[in-house]
Amino acid sequence: MDLLNLTQQRYTTKAYDPDKKIPQDQIDLLLEVLRLAPSSINIQPWHFIVAQSPEAKQRIAQCMTGKYAYNAPKVLDSSHTIVLCTRTDVTEDYLEHLVTQDDVAGRFKDEATKQAQRETRAGYIDYYRNEKGNIQHWMETQTFIALGELLLAAPILGIDATPIGGFDDAAVNQEFDLVNQGFHSSVVLTLGYRSEKDFNAQLPKSRLSKEELFTIL
Repeated sequence: MDLLNLTQQRYTTKAYDPDKKIPQDQIDLLLEVLRLAPSSINIQPWHFIVAQSPEAKQRIAQCMTGKYAYNAPKVLDSSHTIVLCTRTDVTEDYLEHLVTQDDVAGRFKDEATKQAQRETRAGYIDYYRNEKGNIQHWMETQTFIALGELLLAAPILGIDATPIGGFDDAAVNQEFDLVNQGFHSSVVLTLGYRSEKDFNAQLPKSRLSKEELFTIL
């Protein structure tokens, strides 16, 4: 695998071929990539809505009207669309749920180690909630790490992708009853195969130069 070539070739797909579908085994692989994505203190503050049926994709596309209308066809013509959601808060019950999962996975050699993990997580949560004052922003940055993992994994499988921030998040939250479940919609990702009519496929990649981007000390 030539990772540099993959990153040079991938681009944000603007139009999908609605007749091409991603094989189930590859979708399963991409979902496992999402499940295994890293996050600070392994907080895993996310939930993923995977729309594969036309009806499910329509529920998302209907939240892309007005100034966001140009994004609706991407959703409707995609093979799959994923709504990446982030927790609105971190409760004590959720923190204990994580510790229980760590225990089941065999990460603790004794009760003292388990308690140390519990206290470390609680300390970070207190820091971002009370000192930084924006725990939701911190959690959302973790969700975008998961997005990045998927944007790297998709082209390895020859799958095109489009991260979409242009949608009515309040409408998506209402459509999927996210707030009552303790989540909000952060970003939408469409997956599939590019259409021959996709103008962006032929345009050169534009990035700032390494001289501007890097300070090597």
